[in-house]
Amino acid sequence: MLMLHSVARLLPLSLLLLSATCQQRRPAKAIPMKQLEGTWLVSREENSGDTLVYRPNTYTFPPSRGRTGFAIGPAGRFEQFDIAPTDGLAGRSGTWTAEGNTRLHIHITEGEEPDYTLEIISLDKDKQVLKVRRLP
Repeated sequence: MLMLHSVARLLPLSLLLLSATCQQRRPAKAIPMKQLEGTWLVSREENSGDTLVYRPNTYTFPPSRGRTGFAIGPAGRFEQFDIAPTDGLAGRSGTWTAEGNTRLHIHITEGEEPDYTLEIISLDKDKQVLKVRRLP
């Protein structure tokens, strides 16, 4: 009888903990595509798991041997920046198209890289930070 009473007391607590861990991921807030325009470089020191953090190319980054990134332009223009052999940046042209309110489909027209999607997690222009997830 004592054991049944203990289980009955723990049940509400267990349900509360279970519901807290089973929260659904909130859908990302729609990002006006115009706000994404500009040149963004990876801030790999801030990356976490599959979340990639980018900052404007005017941001004061800590020293690095090079940073990859991209430029989003109007009318679907896109340029991907890779680290060049001399530690500078080598750009490759491409295009972007919006997929809903929070995704960009990227097609690199130079080279043979497969298309990919950038899922916009958040954009804070005041803090100069763009967080994305790269999807195949």
